[in-house]
Amino acid sequence: MTGDEIVLGPLPKGITRAKEGMRKRVWNVLGHTYWMKAGSESSFAFETFDPPGTGVPPHVHPTQDEHIYVLEGVFTLYLDGEWTTAGPGDTVLMPRNLPHAYYNRSEGPTRGLFWVSPAGRLAALFDQLHDLTDPDEVVRRSAEHDVHFLPPGSVEGA
Repeated sequence: MTGDEIVLGPLPKGITRAKEGMRKRVWNVLGHTYWMKAGSESSFAFETFDPPGTGVPPHVHPTQDEHIYVLEGVFTLYLDGEWTTAGPGDTVLMPRNLPHAYYNRSEGPTRGLFWVSPAGRLAALFDQLHDLTDPDEVVRRSAEHDVHFLPPGSVEGA
């Protein structure tokens, strides 16, 4: 993927079909599959497929509010010092600056519709993380795109 495909300006009209990404954008990030569902400078939405045993460690978005609408399975979530779960039909709200994480600790896959506002540079980050296999490099590049991971071991159970 290239940054040339990032939508700048208002959200374009149209339909992003099931099992496809807007403008065919799909990313593989450390075992997760992300399909871009909507993107503009004001908001960014993506669907995830998370196999058992995958997750995103505790991190903070200092400039974005993030939400998850759970489509399938159960997410184990860290939200500002507390562990909880969310299942199909639940909406998870993660305001900017709130430390959060999500994991699939079940035996089946999970799927969720994630969105952030404003869009920031998250799509550009996913372009850089696509097929990257080094978690330390993921953390480094994420920090350059306003996603800051907490130090390993700083959250019990993560």
